[in-house]
Amino acid sequence: MLLKSKFKLATAIGIVLSMLSLLVHLFLANYSAGGITRYSLHMDDVLPFGPRPRPRRLWGSLSTLDHLHPYAKPRKIYPAPDYHNGFIYAKIYGGFEKIQSSICDLVAVARLLNATLVIPEIQATTRAKGISSKFKSFSYLYDEDQFISALSSDVAIVRGLPKDLREARKKIKFPTVSPKNSATPEYYVTEVLPKLSKSKVIGIIINGGKCLQSILPATLEEFQRLRCRVAFHALKFRPEIRALGNQIVSRLRVSGRPYLAYHPGLLRDTLAFHGCAELFQDIHTELIQYRRNQMIKRGTVKEQLSVDSVSRKINGSCPLMPEEVGLLLQALGYPSTTIIYLAGSETFGGQRILIPLRAMYANLVDRTSVCSQRELSDLVGPEAPLASDMAHPPPPKTEKELVDEWKRAGPRPRPLPPPPARPYYAHEKVGWYGWIGENDTEPDPSPVEFRRQAHRLLWDALDYFVSVEADAFFPGFHNDGSGWPDYSSLIMGHRLYQTPSGITYRPDRKTISALFENVSDHRYHPPRNWTLAARQHLNNSASVEGIVKSAMLSKPVSFLAHPLPECSCRTPKSPGVQSTKDSHGRLLFGGEEECPDWMVRSLAMVSTKNNEPQNEDYDGDLPEDDSSQDTQQESDRSDMNKSSEQDEEMDPDD
Repeated sequence: MLLKSKFKLATAIGIVLSMLSLLVHLFLANYSAGGITRYSLHMDDVLPFGPRPRPRRLWGSLSTLDHLHPYAKPRKIYPAPDYHNGFIYAKIYGGFEKIQSSICDLVAVARLLNATLVIPEIQATTRAKGISSKFKSFSYLYDEDQFISALSSDVAIVRGLPKDLREARKKIKFPTVSPKNSATPEYYVTEVLPKLSKSKVIGIIINGGKCLQSILPATLEEFQRLRCRVAFHALKFRPEIRALGNQIVSRLRVSGRPYLAYHPGLLRDTLAFHGCAELFQDIHTELIQYRRNQMIKRGTVKEQLSVDSVSRKINGSCPLMPEEVGLLLQALGYPSTTIIYLAGSETFGGQRILIPLRAMYANLVDRTSVCSQRELSDLVGPEAPLASDMAHPPPPKTEKELVDEWKRAGPRPRPLPPPPARPYYAHEKVGWYGWIGENDTEPDPSPVEFRRQAHRLLWDALDYFVSVEADAFFPGFHNDGSGWPDYSSLIMGHRLYQTPSGITYRPDRKTISALFENVSDHRYHPPRNWTLAARQHLNNSASVEGIVKSAMLSKPVSFLAHPLPECSCRTPKSPGVQSTKDSHGRLLFGGEEECPDWMVRSLAMVSTKNNEPQNEDYDGDLPEDDSSQDTQQESDRSDMNKSSEQDEEMDPDD
């Protein structure tokens, strides 16, 4: 009996200890879950490492560009006609980058013609597209009051035409013009101004995003600064967008760690224009080719439908794939815990194409990761409900209905014919591309799709704000050669104006493609010399060398992509920088004027406050094989110059 009591006691003690052990394990698991990346509103759960010092090589400012500062104020009085010529109203078609560029051109045109500019109409955000009645067209994205007041000394801007002229416009009594891409100032003076003087009102319809040429004559230098004042000071997003953008930035930096913004540039229209369909598979290739065929019929593309996408990729005409961007960031030394913000409202291929990048960098987030659905819906505003464009499954039939249907079918022939093919209902089609399996033509956009297009402008504006404020920016596609403004180039130009010394990579896709071709057999474990070559190229792309090379391609297309030297100044004690000119003798870099005295004094005061001891580089999060290099950038560059015989890990295929 005593033996049984001891056995029961031991069993009870064992059960109690097992329960305590289980509770301890659950407790530890609960508090160690912060080390696993989760996509939630609380970024401290995503980033469990706490505040860490920034490695200077990855996040620090570039000393070669510290002397540049934004300065877009007028330097002299630029001439305007002596009398008021009338009103200009405009309709703008296109995406966010075309809208941003077109508005800046419109203000310059209004100043050139000495006309009053009516707030432009953004066609993708008109109320006919189903947006909230709370907003007008322009106010859906931008702050109207800021736009008018910031340009009050340059151009007269009104919210609408006077009542009598408004009625005449409804009756189509005023002429309209649709300027060609990159129209010259002479075109407006000789063609548009006479019509404006005669009718006192003229409409301008802009489709390509560029109604005025990028590089203006030297006599119109003040008009270039006017463009900068419009783009970087007057065109402020409405307060709700700015507030949510600031919240996203603060959440990304909540642990004191910097973040990198990345725009893939994988847009269906872009891929179709450049013939990059074969980079994708299955239905995505068909979708790109269908859009390319449409462009050929409209005359936008003057090539054959099928082209060699691999040769286009090698030539640098196609975007970098997210997988390649992840490998390049690893070559630069960014640790796997780096926060990467995915910008842009559209990434063709969806989440599937981001899987390799997310495997390398688990902290890949976007606006849906750091914002709640309520915050995003508040940004959109109250909208009237629309019928969904996704069809619902047919209601199930009762047994009686099935029997009645069978009886109504009549006598069956013998033998019975083969049954018809199973119909595919709309609800069974996955995604918006389900039409391609049944029809040869893409269906017309539904009202819901028009509303989504307006929403995409909001998401692009929000991501633009976050990308400009980022500690580093990496474009997947810029300087695409299409002749239209592109999203990444506008961000890079804004960063070059606002923080010239910030880290902004400008990779040459042709050079990158050659690098990947040389290491195709062991891409995921590249040799040391490949890593050094990739790192050297990307570091150079972020410096003066990359700025000048990118300017030669981007400035002729969009002035806002490279607003130097017109919209910046240099401090008197700046290092001697050699001026760089293009083939036409125009300055691209190094010809900036000296900053005014009041600006130099204020910069000196700010510099004094910031001259406090700061943390140096750290090696904790960097790969072991690169830990010694992260604090010795100059050593890396010297290694690049070594011959192949001196490289212990030289690969014959590299």
